[in-house]
Amino acid sequence: MQEAVLRMLDRYTINTADEGVRALREILQECALLGLWRAKFFEHAAFYGGSALRIVHGLDRFSEDLDFTLLKTNNDFDLGRFTTSLQQELRTLGFDVQIDLRRKAVLPPVQSAFLKANTRALLVVIRMRSEMVAHIPTNQTLKIKLEIDSDPPLGFATEPGYLLLPIPFAVRICTLPDLFAGKMHAVLFRRWINRVKGRDWYDFVWFVGHHPELHLSHLEQRMRQTKHWAGETPLSQESFLKLLGGAIDRLDVDQARREVKPFLKNLETVHIWSREFFHEIGNRIRFT
Repeated sequence: MQEAVLRMLDRYTINTADEGVRALREILQECALLGLWRAKFFEHAAFYGGSALRIVHGLDRFSEDLDFTLLKTNNDFDLGRFTTSLQQELRTLGFDVQIDLRRKAVLPPVQSAFLKANTRALLVVIRMRSEMVAHIPTNQTLKIKLEIDSDPPLGFATEPGYLLLPIPFAVRICTLPDLFAGKMHAVLFRRWINRVKGRDWYDFVWFVGHHPELHLSHLEQRMRQTKHWAGETPLSQESFLKLLGGAIDRLDVDQARREVKPFLKNLETVHIWSREFFHEIGNRIRFT
């Protein structure tokens, strides 16, 4: 076991098996990013989404998957070119992980890779206490999805994001105003059948409180790609706020709160949620 991985584990307070699995997931995510960096993946793509916010910017909720966007459209891009290096990196660090590649028949084109391994075996690798490991079923699988958009909406900027463990390295990440634009597109238009993704609303609150600058023209590009904005008229601040107000008025706040709670350490952070709360903080967004 690499000493660096044990230092990564030291960042967590672990009292239950579930907390151990969460820590393991995040350690694997960061080790996977290291493998992608070694394979020069970030010459082609940028990191975005909830895991990017947590790993690089300290978002205080857990995130399950790793999301990426190409820097320019390339429908021939092959995520499989990078999986061998990724798997070798994880094995060097002591993790026996299988990688499955999948391509979705959707627009925009999306490719996915799933890191899969036996949860109990990996907890032993990171030296979890035996009484915690005993609570994990022997056949339980830990799965992390890596997903990349090969036909991204353009007009976004990137910057380096530096990580220090397992070793110092850098990922390319979308800038915060563009990450905020992507998050607001999810808040406004993500559809989960009859469910609400409370994680989107939690991230909305985090952005307003920490980085309230939103790149409006990039949000417009995302909306045009998904057919939520058309015509020659640019998306204005007033139009955006009207859309946001409508989304808040339709929001089932209790359902959103229930959905996000498993990803939080401090459940008190969502007690204040209400439609009135979301309307008020929406007016604090600054536009770039």
